[in-house]
This record gives sequence, structure tokens and C-alpha cells, in this order.
Amino acid sequence: MAAGKGYHGTILRVDLSRGEISTESPDEVVYRRYLGGGGLGAYYLLKEQAPGTDPLSPEALCVVATSVMGWGLLSGANHFSVVAKSPLTGGFGESEAGGYWGPEFKATGFDAILLTGKAPRPVYLWISDGRAELRDAAPFWGQEALAVQRGLVAAVGDPRARVLQTGIAGENLVRYAALVNECRHFNGRGGMGAVWGAKNLKAIVARGTRRLRPADPELAKRVTEEFRRVYDRERDTMHKFGSSRAVARLNKDGMLPVRNFREGTLPGAEELGGQRMAETILKRRGTCFGCAVSCKREVEVPELGVTPHYGGPEYETIAAVGSNVGVLNLKAVAWANQLLNTYVLDSISTGMVIAFAMECWEKGLLGPQHTDGLELTWGNEQAVAELIRRIARREGVGNLLAEGVRRAAQTLGGGAETFALHVKGQEIPMHEPRGKKGVALAYALSPTGADHMEAPHDPVYTAFHPGTTMLPELELHESAQPLELNAHKAKLFFKTQRVWSLYNTVGQCDFAATPHNQITLTMLADHLRAVTGWPASLSELLTAGERADAMSRVFNVREGFTPADDTLPERLFQPLPGPLNGERIDPEEFQQAKQAYYAIAGWDPVTGMPTADKLLELDLEWLVEK
Repeated sequence: MAAGKGYHGTILRVDLSRGEISTESPDEVVYRRYLGGGGLGAYYLLKEQAPGTDPLSPEALCVVATSVMGWGLLSGANHFSVVAKSPLTGGFGESEAGGYWGPEFKATGFDAILLTGKAPRPVYLWISDGRAELRDAAPFWGQEALAVQRGLVAAVGDPRARVLQTGIAGENLVRYAALVNECRHFNGRGGMGAVWGAKNLKAIVARGTRRLRPADPELAKRVTEEFRRVYDRERDTMHKFGSSRAVARLNKDGMLPVRNFREGTLPGAEELGGQRMAETILKRRGTCFGCAVSCKREVEVPELGVTPHYGGPEYETIAAVGSNVGVLNLKAVAWANQLLNTYVLDSISTGMVIAFAMECWEKGLLGPQHTDGLELTWGNEQAVAELIRRIARREGVGNLLAEGVRRAAQTLGGGAETFALHVKGQEIPMHEPRGKKGVALAYALSPTGADHMEAPHDPVYTAFHPGTTMLPELELHESAQPLELNAHKAKLFFKTQRVWSLYNTVGQCDFAATPHNQITLTMLADHLRAVTGWPASLSELLTAGERADAMSRVFNVREGFTPADDTLPERLFQPLPGPLNGERIDPEEFQQAKQAYYAIAGWDPVTGMPTADKLLELDLEWLVEK
């Protein structure tokens, strides 16, 4: 093991056009101020990429970053981030993934990779114990994900090598193509797979033995033992049923996305939930590196060819290609999930694009002449599967839908914009803001476009009991109800948004951390001190989260975004039928809460840019100078 400080101090720089690889060693202040992940990615993007750069051009920069603690000592601390300008939104793009690739890459002796240029032919990057080389990927171009996974492991000759790849969708520049490691752990959102495809970069394969050790092993041990003491795996529903544990409850409460968010309930939707999965198609519970929660699902449906190699559907996928397109067959959803993984597509955007197409079909804006006879009716399982294939390969109507709902609606016209549910160009996730109104702020104010992982959801704001919520650690003492949307909700959202940004920066999965699970913010701060040896306080870490948010906001304003882009699809301002009794997002309340957020965050209400005073407060004076 290497000496303990949480990082190696070495970053790879890869010029794909020239085939040149070099290294550099940032100052310690860069590691401490930005910590890694999304924060480090935003730092390099703002430093090195010119405004207005085409995200699919050779000049575009892509950052792959671990963090100073993202190497798996603490449960869930295994995430890494991929950061680039998004080809879907034209703004800041960041996507995190768990699995095994991040800790394996960290063990090669590097902390991050800076990718520029475009290789003259398909290549993959092979990294092993301080060495990196570009190799021919032509034999793997056009292959499905599992074949690529197996082929690259065989090519490098080490069965313990880990593969991060773009898929057929990324090769074809589908604007919401993803990246995947081990065929089941996704950097899902924002089109990072298309960024790699445009660079002719098929994969990065990592194998390392340079494991880091904590600066304070005793403190690290105390933190991990504390988690083991408080975590009860047998009672944890996230472990037992995965992220789809709440499908039946959401359906009962009228907040399950149904038919492109026109409705909130679907009779029989409980058949899609994690409980039913555990009773039927679940083969085993999968996990990520060093994580006790094991929330991943691995399913098998022999008659459809569904195998555990591709894992199993998470909640977002179950809703996106299940209830929101009218499909109630769990086996069909598992098959759609495998197709998404095979082609390496973001399940949220793909599901929303298919729902958009089905509503356009219903309204007569798409017909058999556009689809070669494929009927895009609600609940048509075969149509869902076939559209996934056509989108990934840009065949027929799939070429239109591969552009995302915003561009597809602009092309179709005829009022199709009404059915295109997105924020800043990114399709909305599977959570209903009309029943959880803090989520409305998350969708509108996320720098990456609509994002359900921007902050905790509103039920967290109703509880103040230590061990069940993070709010006391944030010195928040007044609760708020899910249907409230006001300045107080904006304050709660801002304070907790910093935590989620911190998670993305240090590579901590929130399914192992508060409020979903038992790793508290105090434990997280203790662990970071143990790993790095820095006397870092919780306040310093929360500031790092806010700093990352501010940098991503500066990037978006620089790319032409304004406060007018911090809005919601028109449908969410309309009443939702069902148990919520016509609840909607009130436009005036929404605008007032948004303005309150700007004031709390220190953003100019006219331009949306963080003020010079705020940037100075966050030690971002170099952005003021620029």
C-alpha cells in the first residue's frame, strides 16, 4: 500500500488526436479545495475549455475523476465522476457511477484522467500500475457491452481488470448515451457516452495494485466499526428490495409516473416493485466495491434471455420503461433493462423519449409512416424493446428520438413541445414534483438539467430525529411539508443540496449515507480526516459542495444559460389527477421560491451568475479574474 494521504498526486493527460500521454502533479491545495469527482471536473473544465466549445468536437475536454476518499474503505465510498460539456443540454455535464472501476483505477496510481482530441481510429486506454497506453479498439467497435467486457479483459490478459466503456449508442452519438462498468454500473446522464464516441474512445481498462492506506488508520477503523455497529442489514429495505422498494407506495400516493406524467397511479403497478422482484426473477443481490448495503439487483428471465450478467432494473428504469409507458410486466421491464445495458443507454432519458413518442402517436404527430408500421401504443412491450434498439442504432424513427425530447419536439412541431418533458434539454427523472415540491427546485436548478439526485426529497424535510435525517447536523430546526413551496423550502433545499454535491465530489453513495442509510455527515467528515490527515471540518466539506455547485453554475452562464432556463415543463404546472386531488406546481410560488434560492445562494437575480462576493467567499477568486 502507498503512503496515506488519500491521493497519489498524479493525473493522466491523454491527447487522443496525437496519441500522446503525459502526467502532471497538481498542488495539494487543488486536492483539498476541490476534493475530486464533480468538483475537480468543474475546475478543469472552467480552466481549460473555451466557452462555446462543441461537446462532440475534438477540442472538448472530458474529465474522469476519483476523489481523495473514493477508494472503498467506507461503505459506498467507491464512486467516480465523468465530467464534460453535455451534448444533450449544451451545459455542464456530470455523471457518477459506483461499481468496481473507480477503486481499481485509483489503485493504478492515478487520481484522474483529462481526455482531449479525437483518435484517428477506435482506441481503448489500458492503465496498469503507473503505466498507460492507447491500444486498437477496432475489434470491439460495434459490439454489444458484454462482448466488449469479456473481450477487453481477455485482451489485457488479466481477469481482474475492470472495464469502463461506451456502447453502440455512444458510437452512434446518441445524445443521452451512457458509460458503464461491468455491464451494470452506469454513468447514466448527460450523454457522456456520446462524448467518448465522438473521440473514438471505446473504453478505459484499469488494473492496479497500488492501494492507498489512510493517514490515520485508527480513526478510519473507528469510523468503519461505527457504521457496522449501527447498520442492520437484515432490516434494511434498500438491501432487501433495492431502489424499487417504494413502487407500491408511490402508486398508492398518486406519485408514480404514468403515461408521460399525465397520471400518478396505474392499477397493478405493485407488480413492478422490488418486493415482487424478490419473489420472482431476482437471482441475487449485487453490490459495489466494499459496500455492505448491496442494493443492486441481478435478475434472470430464461425465456427472454435475460441474464444476471447485466444486473437488473433499478427504480428509475422500472418506472421509465414500465409505468411511464404503460407496461406492467416485470419480465418485460427486465428485458428492456438488459437492452438498455447492452447498448449502454441512459434508462431515464430513453424511457422519457419513448413516452414522448407514444404520446405523439396518440395525438397523431407520429404514425406508421414514421415507424415502419411499429405501433407506439401505451403498454406495447415489443414497441419499447424495438425503440431501444432503433434509438441506439439511429435507425428510422430512432434517429429522431436519439436527439432527445427537446430536439425531437422542435423537429416534429405541431405542439409536440407540450409532450417533451425536460429541463435544460435533459429529460425529467421518475419522481413527481407535484407531490414533492422540493423536487421541483431540484429539477429546475440542477446544473445538469432535471436531476433527482440534486438533494434529498421532501419527506426528509419533515423529520428531525437524529439517526433518521441529516437536518440536525446542518443546524436546521424547522420542518417543512412535501406540498409546501416557499422561501423556507428553498433554504432547506440549498442547505441539503450542498450535501449531495459533496457526495458527488468525494464519491460517497447516498444509499449508504444519511438520509437513506446510517453513515452520518459527522462520520463522513471523520473518515475524510482519517484518510487524508487534513484537519478538515464538516463546514469545510459543505463549503466544498457549495463550491462545486457555484463552479457548475458559472460554466452554464458562460455557455449562455439564464434564469429563464431554470424552469419546469408546462405539464408540471397543471393539476395531477388521482390521490393528490389535482395538486400542481403553482407558477407564482415556484418563481418566489426560485428567487429566494438565488438570494440564499448568492446568485445575481438577473444573470443567474454567482456574485463576485460569493465567488471570493468560496475561494474562487480566479473565476472573478476570468
